[in-house]
Amino acid sequence: MKLKDKVCIVTGAAQGIGLATALKFAREGATVAVCDMKAGPVHEAVAQCRAAGARAEGYVVNVTDRAAVDAMVAAVREAFGRIDVLVNNAGITKDARLQKMTLDQFDAVIDVNLRGVFHASQAVADVMVAQGGGAILNASSVVGIYGNYGQTNYAASKFGVIGFTKTWSRELGPKGVRVNAVAPGFIETPILATVPGKVLDGLREQVPLKRLGRPEEIANVYAFLASDEASYVNGAVIEVSGGMTV
Repeated sequence: MKLKDKVCIVTGAAQGIGLATALKFAREGATVAVCDMKAGPVHEAVAQCRAAGARAEGYVVNVTDRAAVDAMVAAVREAFGRIDVLVNNAGITKDARLQKMTLDQFDAVIDVNLRGVFHASQAVADVMVAQGGGAILNASSVVGIYGNYGQTNYAASKFGVIGFTKTWSRELGPKGVRVNAVAPGFIETPILATVPGKVLDGLREQVPLKRLGRPEEIANVYAFLASDEASYVNGAVIEVSGGMTV
């Protein structure tokens, strides 16, 4: 079990890639702090992690609320004594073309996808530095590398996450804290629920593997990056897209 005895926080962990990551970490021996916005889904995710044999606790937290994030991090440290891994998975979309996008749409995505990553990472950084090591894993996207029609806010936030990753890997690397990002392609999760079927069919055709990705395939990469097997991986952005950008 590659994550045995590691204490791992996963945000947005009640569904999609976040849930798959929490369960993968649980199966790999981690202690999992399941974080999301609604109590019911959080409790269900915790139950699934425990059924997989892991220690797990749930925390209802909105990553845009700095006080709530700080309280969650303090509670995890109090309960388990350390924090080894943070997966900044929480994210939203509110798509519109530039000429139609409202300020509310723009601000909401930036607040969750960018400011939320800043909040959680800053909250755990001192803990990881003090204990002499840790790993911060950020959810970017291929959209943050190449852009995408109708996703000004999302692309900006995910490009910003890459900037965070590159900067923090320089700042925290000398103190034993690795920072990396994963850039998924189009993955079969609830975030694609609003995308018309015809559009999804077109996306599948763009991918050399001729299919969308599965949440578990992203979780596997997070598990590698969180483990000691990735001890010399720092500042990387790993694209997991089935080759769609080739």
